[in-house]
Amino acid sequence: MKIFKTSQIRDIDAYTIEHEPVASIDLMERAATACADWLSDKFDHTDSFVILAGPGNNGGDGWAIARLLADRGYTNIRMYLTSFSGELSADSAINRKRLTDQNRVPVFVMESAIHFPALQPHDIVIDSLFGSGLSRPLSGLAAELVKHVNTAGCKTIAVDIPSGLMGEDNTGNTIETIIRADFTLTFQFPKLAFFFPENEQFIGDWTILDIGLHRECIEKTPTPYYFILQEEIATMIRPRRKFSHKGTYGHALLIAGSYGMMGASVLASKACLRTGAGLVTVHIPQKGYEIIQSSVPEAIVSLDPAENCFSVLPDLNLYDAVGIGPGIGTHASVQHALNDLLLKCSKPLVIDADALNIMGIHKELLDRIPENSIITPHPREFERIAGTFINNYDRLMKQIDFARHYKIIVIIKGANTSVVLPDGRCYFNSTGNPGMATGGSGDVLTGIILSLLAQGYETSEAARTGVYLHGLAGDLAAQQTGQQALIASDITENIGNAFLKTENR
Repeated sequence: MKIFKTSQIRDIDAYTIEHEPVASIDLMERAATACADWLSDKFDHTDSFVILAGPGNNGGDGWAIARLLADRGYTNIRMYLTSFSGELSADSAINRKRLTDQNRVPVFVMESAIHFPALQPHDIVIDSLFGSGLSRPLSGLAAELVKHVNTAGCKTIAVDIPSGLMGEDNTGNTIETIIRADFTLTFQFPKLAFFFPENEQFIGDWTILDIGLHRECIEKTPTPYYFILQEEIATMIRPRRKFSHKGTYGHALLIAGSYGMMGASVLASKACLRTGAGLVTVHIPQKGYEIIQSSVPEAIVSLDPAENCFSVLPDLNLYDAVGIGPGIGTHASVQHALNDLLLKCSKPLVIDADALNIMGIHKELLDRIPENSIITPHPREFERIAGTFINNYDRLMKQIDFARHYKIIVIIKGANTSVVLPDGRCYFNSTGNPGMATGGSGDVLTGIILSLLAQGYETSEAARTGVYLHGLAGDLAAQQTGQQALIASDITENIGNAFLKTENR
């Protein structure tokens, strides 16, 4: 799924109106019907709705939603019109007349704060004040109304986008004047702002409602932003061939673990095997030998001369892909060996954890990362190598610049994990849950991606497929254990189920 800027969505709306063709008021009716369907599915006829409408087309959606709910037998609806500025937009005015002609929903005009609705905790507020076209923070009466809603304790549902929130960059916005929605019903595409952690407090749970925008226009409109969906990943997963053997599916080298951190090598190597690599060799310090041999009997062990940490690079010619970082520590000998790897590695490479922390200390190593490698930092690790950022929009811009500058793939882990390719394209993941915020989860992702690289997947495919399967395995694990009890090993145990669910869509 493509993710467009709000200006592009307006253009796609206009193209749909012109080329479907469909009248703009009828396109608004589609959007309102989709919202009414969602609301009818979630709420009883006895529930109390307070619908807030602004002067523009977002308000037009609110007028139409009120009429449609009344047609469906909802009797406790109050409609409030703001008088922030002059006349209503043309389509909003039409829908206001349709509602008043229906004569089932009382309409109130808010000319000052004394006209704001007296909200009760049981009320359901539908926010259709402002759409995504805002370019500055709300002020005046609009800001007062937003604060009034946010302090009322009501369940709030935003139409398309919470009022006051801008569609992309909210740097400089005023958080006190943005609606804090429990649910956001967005049309056709998610907004870029939905993928930034600081905006979760405003958006709540978001749902995409298909309103039938023109498919040809969607396909031909360029964007660097995408949302990873199951249908795409299913086409990338390669079926196993009948006469294949372990050599068919590659030999992965995982450099991981140190004294006291051998669990990271266990987690990553198990994940690598579960994802389908034919052979997995784990390069570990001497003191990790018994741990790996007993915990991961399917893995081959390559022993480092050092007792406690990685110090010497094994022969890379034996392997199809290399992963490094989980639990290796940042000892001086590890730093030297990592530098050696960066200079000599010509195989697909995934870099994580302590390997990235070392690069944060010695930034000259960044210039030695082989092109098209994959790095998988969490936000703090990325900050160490790329510098501080104002907010997560700024972080995304840095992520894109970083990937382009070093010609690598940058995966920043978290909710809706972002994958940025060397050409600047950015993919947000659709799987995963907060239960995966647990030690070792990132080590599992490293193992998954390494396995796909060893099997011959293109690096961009390995990155996108890896984050999707990792998140889906976590979702399946959470269904069994609950989010609070989920541990990294549970993710690994569900990799097979993630494959099955994806392939049997």
